[in-house]
Amino acid sequence: MHIAEGFLPPAHAVAWTIAAAPFVIHGARQVALTVRRQPSSGPLLAAVGAFSFVMSAIKLPSVTGSSSHPTGTGLGTAIFKPPVMAFLGTIVLLFQALLLAHGGITTLGANVFSMAIAGPWAGFAVFFALRKAGLGVLPSVFALAFVADLFTYVVTSFQLALAFPSSEGGFSESFAEFMTVFAVTQVPLAIVEGLITVVIVRVLMQVASSELLNLGFLKGREVPAGAGDEHRSDDRQEV
Repeated sequence: MHIAEGFLPPAHAVAWTIAAAPFVIHGARQVALTVRRQPSSGPLLAAVGAFSFVMSAIKLPSVTGSSSHPTGTGLGTAIFKPPVMAFLGTIVLLFQALLLAHGGITTLGANVFSMAIAGPWAGFAVFFALRKAGLGVLPSVFALAFVADLFTYVVTSFQLALAFPSSEGGFSESFAEFMTVFAVTQVPLAIVEGLITVVIVRVLMQVASSELLNLGFLKGREVPAGAGDEHRSDDRQEV
């Protein structure tokens, strides 16, 4: 994630851009549809986008040509689902490339694919499975954020190894090397990101419970007791 400007061979940069484009276009349509159906979700969309921007702007050196960051995509993925996060993540990465020199324009497609597409979808798959199994909201959110962060760097390692295979062991050795270097910084970062995401979700469950209910993120019985009498009445009806 945040592969530097010009670091990938041109053919790889173009291929990852083509691979990411359909997800981003679909995500833009989903954002428009979400705002049309739930106009009150606009501020929440902006908030999860800002959260991802701030979190993924934290930069720790990792390997030549890239760096380790939290991703901040777990929050938006949990609330709005992966297609929306694909578009929001693209906006985040574009602004970071232009304003902070994190990543680049030529490598935007590769960075979008790892952080805004692959990570969110992997995390959401775990989140969906845990929720189906009856696990609570907050543990499921932690797992989503943790997996989305780590899987982003699995894909980044794959991208870098594909572009720069080892002279002796080829792709597999290069992939293992990138994964090993990233893991040193990324596992602790993923844990911290999961905990921060849980704290943010707990706050949102108190102050934006109606929006979370309308978006399908919460069920009536999961609304905290202090969030409002109207939600507690919904809970009684469901029970």
